[in-house]
Amino acid sequence: MIVKEEFLSRLRKIFDLNLYEVKVWTALLSRGVSTAGELSNISDVPRSRTYDILESLEKKGFIVMKLGKPIKFVALKPEEVIERVKKNLMVTVQDKRKRLDDLKNDDVLHELNTLFTTGVKFVEPSDLSGSLRGRNNMYNHLDMLISAAEKSVTIVTTAEGLNRKVEALMPTIDKVRRRGVKVRIAAPITPKNEKFAKEMARVAEVRSIKGLNARFSIIDGEQLMFMLLNDDNIHPSYDVGVWINTPYFANALEQMFELAWKDCKAVKAVRK
Repeated sequence: MIVKEEFLSRLRKIFDLNLYEVKVWTALLSRGVSTAGELSNISDVPRSRTYDILESLEKKGFIVMKLGKPIKFVALKPEEVIERVKKNLMVTVQDKRKRLDDLKNDDVLHELNTLFTTGVKFVEPSDLSGSLRGRNNMYNHLDMLISAAEKSVTIVTTAEGLNRKVEALMPTIDKVRRRGVKVRIAAPITPKNEKFAKEMARVAEVRSIKGLNARFSIIDGEQLMFMLLNDDNIHPSYDVGVWINTPYFANALEQMFELAWKDCKAVKAVRK
């Protein structure tokens, strides 16, 4: 059986399987029912590994073991596999989420915080910096920074960036606003994102800005996060951002932002 490497690679990403697992699984799909030895020959997977791989696939819901001599394995309909994988994933996610939630009242979290605060005492503020690759990672980090804000959050973004931030950051922005944090967002407002701008204006002060194509955020006038690439021509997976704790530079950038902010047109919130 010959299966293209590109197809195997797609299966690995979609179903989170290793190379041997996708080889054995596709081999079994092509046969319907087969023994471990036969699958080893078809898939070109070492016989010593085949039983372990089949056991793993069975636990993940991809195949069923048929009792008897010799032991045979039965392929499931792909649609059934998808449903099983989804159910198993939900169970796994719920279990991990519960364990993480339980940490809030666990001594482990206290010890981790002690390690962190002790270590931070020996770090210069300017050393608290890092690069972030991938838009999801960048938004997760920005969400964390906004959550910890005490005084102000300033965000400058693109037209498309505003749309994304409504979905990714709006709940967190609403929470800090209720704590009294001042949140300001500037972005080009176009017919395509006007609806999103009005939605975001319910939880932050949003203004339309022209002539400034930039992507950065300032938290409490101390922490700065800026994106290095133009989001018009970069895939989200390759987007890059930089975060740095720099009161001097962050404060200077915020002063320059104030000059542009005064000339921006305010966006009114939608009523519900």
